Amino acid sequence: MTVTSTRAADRYPTRVIGEPGLIERTDPTVWANAPGPVDPATLASHDAKGYSVDEGVLSKQEVRTYWQELGRLTGDTRLRADERVVIEKESQEIRSIFEVHKISQLIAELIRDPRILDRARQLLGSEVYVHQSRVNFMPGFKGKGFYWHSDFETWHAEDGMAAPRAVSMSLALTDNYPFNGGLMVMPGSHRTFVPCIGQTPANHYKESLKEQEIGVPSRENITALAAKHGIDQFTGEAGSALWFDANIMHGSGNNITPFPRSNIFVVFNSVENTLQEPFAAPAPRPTFIASRDFTPLARGPRV
Repeated sequence: MTVTSTRAADRYPTRVIGEPGLIERTDPTVWANAPGPVDPATLASHDAKGYSVDEGVLSKQEVRTYWQELGRLTGDTRLRADERVVIEKESQEIRSIFEVHKISQLIAELIRDPRILDRARQLLGSEVYVHQSRVNFMPGFKGKGFYWHSDFETWHAEDGMAAPRAVSMSLALTDNYPFNGGLMVMPGSHRTFVPCIGQTPANHYKESLKEQEIGVPSRENITALAAKHGIDQFTGEAGSALWFDANIMHGSGNNITPFPRSNIFVVFNSVENTLQEPFAAPAPRPTFIASRDFTPLARGPRV
C-alpha cells in the first residue's frame, strides 16, 4: 500500500511559530476491551500511566540467541554502508539498525510471536502492522542518550500518523540498571500532546536519528510535565519488555558505566490509523523509518 493523498483534520498541530499551548488528548490509550493476554488490572494501569512492563518475555536461552543475532548484524561490514544503519557521530559505532525485521529472519519471527503480537492487538483494539522496527545499541562508557520527546509528535509531523493509536515495545537484551542509560518515562504524560516550535527541514531524519533538535519540547513544558507526573525508569532483567504509548514523554541519559544496554524496538500501528501526508514536513520520511506497507501482521508460532 502507499500513503494516502488526502489528509484528515489536524487535531495535534505542531512545528509552529511562537509558544504553542498544550493539547489535551481526546483519543483512547487502550482502544478496546478486546480479548488478549493482558489482564484487566494491567490494562487499567497501562491506560493510566501510558506504559506497562511484561517481565520475562524471553527465556535466558532466547536472550542469548537474540544477543548473538545482534552480534552478527553489527559484525556485518557490508551492513555498515546501508542507509538503515545509524552511526554515532563521535564514536563511529553503530547506534541503531532500522527495518531490522526485514534484515533478520529471527526478529521477523519474533514480532509475530503470540506473546508479543497478541498484546499489541489487545492494546490497540485492532489488527496491527509494523510502523518501525530497529535494534538499539548503547555501549558501555560512551553510549549516547536521547533527549526528552514524544514519538507521536514526530510520527504525526513527519510521517502523517493522524492519531496516537500506536504502541512501542522495547525488548531488553541486556539487564537494565538505574545507571546504564535506561529509558525514562513520565507516567500520565501521554494524555497531553506537547507541540514543538520550528519548521521541519528537508531530509530532517538524517540528523534527527543521531541527535534530535527539531521536534523537541521546550524546557518549560518538560519541567511542567515532570512536576505533574514525575519520572519512572525501566529497569529489570534481560528478556523483559516495556510497552509504552506513542505519545508518552520519554528519554534516556548517557551510559558511562561498563554495562552496555541493547534492545529490540518495534512500533505497532493500528491498521485503522494508516499514514497520510505529513502534517508538518515537506515530504514523508523513508519507508525504512516509517513503513507504508499496511499489511496486517499474521500471527506466527511461539518461537
